[in-house]
Amino acid sequence: QVQLVESGGGLVQPGGSLRLSCAASGFTFRAYAIGWFRQAPGKEREGVSCIRPNGGTTSYLDSVEGRFTISRDNAKNTVYLQVNNLKSEDTGTYYCAARGSCYYSDLNYDYWGQGTQVTVSS
Repeated sequence: QVQLVESGGGLVQPGGSLRLSCAASGFTFRAYAIGWFRQAPGKEREGVSCIRPNGGTTSYLDSVEGRFTISRDNAKNTVYLQVNNLKSEDTGTYYCAARGSCYYSDLNYDYWGQGTQVTVSS
């Protein structure tokens, strides 16, 4: 059974940090790219960042450059998204998804997690 399970979200003050995790099982994790997406209330889901099987990364949002870092640990079948200096506009549900290669859009990703909520508020 394929599963992607996100965790690590929560309520944090502006300027705070979180580490989001995406734990995978049921497929050949090391062969897949993993993307992080987010969806704010009333907005479409948008790509945040992606990491390829070889560890190469791509960021899809200028607004998170220098603040968000994606990484993976193939031994643990887990991808992380370190989010620093959080802003209110980072609030939303964060999802991870698996695909053969990175792509900025949520189209054609094979597997999805259920999401973890990040709320940035004072």
